Parts: sequence; structure tokens; C-alpha cells
Amino acid sequence: MKSGFVSIIGRPNVGKSTLLNSILDFKVAITSNVSGTTRNIIQGIYNDKNSQIVFLDTPGIHKPVNKLGKILNKESYSLTKDVDAVLFIADASSGLGKGDKFVLETLKKSNAPIILVLNKIDKMTKEELIKCISSYNDLFGFAEIVPVSALKKDNIDHLIEVIKKYLKDNVRYFDAEMITSSPMSFMASEIVREKLLNTTSEEVPHSITCHTIKYEESSSLVKILVDIIVDRDSIKKIVIGSHGEKLKEVGTLARKDLEELTGKKVYLELYVKTIKNWKEKTNYLKELGFDELDLK
Repeated sequence: MKSGFVSIIGRPNVGKSTLLNSILDFKVAITSNVSGTTRNIIQGIYNDKNSQIVFLDTPGIHKPVNKLGKILNKESYSLTKDVDAVLFIADASSGLGKGDKFVLETLKKSNAPIILVLNKIDKMTKEELIKCISSYNDLFGFAEIVPVSALKKDNIDHLIEVIKKYLKDNVRYFDAEMITSSPMSFMASEIVREKLLNTTSEEVPHSITCHTIKYEESSSLVKILVDIIVDRDSIKKIVIGSHGEKLKEVGTLARKDLEELTGKKVYLELYVKTIKNWKEKTNYLKELGFDELDLK
């Protein structure tokens, strides 16, 4: 029996959450084409007969422009130490960039082995991939380099076997049936946010967060109330849409996913609230769950 903790680190929009979902063969982290989708540390738990790997999916490391951005970076940095291994995820198809170099500078301080996971190889030729591996290898002393396509689940099994070599513990931290430690109330708000990310224009997603106000579950029904927080009234109008059509669409899509997740009928209520500059207000950030590190 081998077990341990593994962080998933990288710049925004390189496929960290997609990779976690592929490893688990279950959707525990929301995904979209919008950079900065992940805003909380999400635990995904991989189990097989001989091992348990607790994955920590982190927000994308980036140059912060507000207090929320600083908090998200600190959350990610905090998980580069005291873990069994760090998966540094890079978008191989876009090549080595300044953002990758910025993250790698931080990883030099880590006491854990760094495994480079080159994602999106389905978009590349073999010659392009070889050149890409060489450019990263010249820059940093990686413990391992594993090319994958998280979207198509290519080479995922090999990645899991590579990770197992670095696990140091021999106990299960969670029940073998568990896939995530995230509460359902959190999952509900994230699913709503995912639908907003995927159905609104580019300007909207970065202005939105979601917070579950009520989550009540009975034997056959789940009642959920989620607040959608926006930073200005113009965004609120977009989220609601003409005659409430956009909000209705988001609710329908989210409810479908939640019913699949819970296996029960879901009654979902959505409310849109404007809190100006919420990303700069410490009290609101803590209330919305961004307080793992007790940041000021």
C-alpha cells in the first residue's frame, strides 16, 4: 500500500482541472475555456487496490491585479511544499512562455520532486513535442517528464504509475469510495459558476463568483439556493438576461448536472447580487470561502 499528496500547479488555462477529472474519471473540478476558472484548492482522491493519491488542484499562478488574485497565488504557492510530489502542468502546444518560467522560479523553492506534465499533446506532431521537451529540460531539473492529453485521456495511466514512485506513506487518508473531500454545497456553487463561464461573454466570468446559501438534502430531493455575486449592475443585467432567459438557461444546465451528481431531483434557486469591488474586500472574500490561509 502506497499513499501520498500531490499538488497540481501551473499557469491559468493549461488544463489542470481537466487533468484531475481525467485521472479520477469523474468530474470534481469545473472546466471552461476561461483562464482562472479554479479559485479554490480542490481535493481529488484517486484509489486503486494498492494506492491512494490525494490530488490538490490549485488556482492558476498568474500576475495578480487585485486582492483575490494575490490570495489565489498564495493558495497555490502554499502547496508547493510538504507534498510527496508536484505536477507542473504546461500547455505543450503553446510552447514555453514567460508564465511557465515565472511558475518554475517558485518551484525551485519546493522540497518535493517536480514532475513536468506536458498537456495538450494531441495538438502537436512528434517533432514539435521533442523540441518542446528539450526546451523545458534545459530550463529546470525535473524528476520526470510525462506528455499527456488530459482531454483525450492519453498517457494518463502511465502518469499515475510515475506518481506512485514518489509516494511515501502507507495508509489510506480517506475511504476508498471517496472521490473528493469537497462538500456538496461547494460543488453546487461551482457547477453554477461553470455554467455561467460557459454561457456568457468574455468580460463576464472574471466579475462573477457563486456562494451556496442553502443546501438541504432528503431521501428524494435536494433543495439548493445559490447567490451569484457580480461586481457591477451592468454585469447583473447580462447574467439575468432579457426576461430572465440567461439565468433560466444557467439554472437548467446546472440542475441537470446536479441531478446526475446526487442521483436525486434538484430544486435550484439562483439569485444575482451586486457587491461592488468584491474582489478587493477582505470580509467578502472570507465570507465567500477564500480564507484557507487566513490572509490579510
